[in-house]
Amino acid sequence: MRTARNLAAVVLFLGCVAAADAPRAVGDFEDQSDVGTVTPPGSAQYEPAKKEYRVTAAGENIWGKADAFHFVFTKTGANEVVLSADVRFEGAGKNAHRKACLMVRGGLAADDPYADVAVHGDGLISLQFRKEKGGVTEEVQSKVKAPATVRLRRKGAGFTLEVAPPGKPFEAVGGVNVPLSNPVYAGLAVSSHEASVTETAVFSGLTFQR
Repeated sequence: MRTARNLAAVVLFLGCVAAADAPRAVGDFEDQSDVGTVTPPGSAQYEPAKKEYRVTAAGENIWGKADAFHFVFTKTGANEVVLSADVRFEGAGKNAHRKACLMVRGGLAADDPYADVAVHGDGLISLQFRKEKGGVTEEVQSKVKAPATVRLRRKGAGFTLEVAPPGKPFEAVGGVNVPLSNPVYAGLAVSSHEASVTETAVFSGLTFQR
């Protein structure tokens, strides 16, 4: 009897470990995780009927030499990656610089290199990038402000930002070289720009090619 109970306990324990380690898939993406210090933890849901992703996160910023945000991602070895979506925030928000991003990242550490298209709470759209681990973040700003459909295109080390105002075609805004070794992490990122405040962004009309 004791042996049976012990076996049952082991099976239950292993089941709990497997559940804890299981990827948290969201729609077209295979996993999600906080990057950097994010309190409370972020979350993401996919609404199939609306084909929308809702990502909620705190986090001080995606900027400087280290980031803090919630990330919904797929790990891919593709040299060509394209992410595009319409992005909007829920509510007025506390900080005008809260960010919702289409991102390709070299790793899940806070200071890893990356490139993203960031839609800010005040409507600013920019191509942000960190060229090396622990380096500073730089940006190329778009003259077009949200609402607009945004696209991040990766081809090897080259990244471009493309913007399409409502009813108009995409136009290239700028590009940069960020050498990332494959595999990379591609997906959706949200940071509230306030360490203890959560904000929610909605990504709709998503296209993810890899």
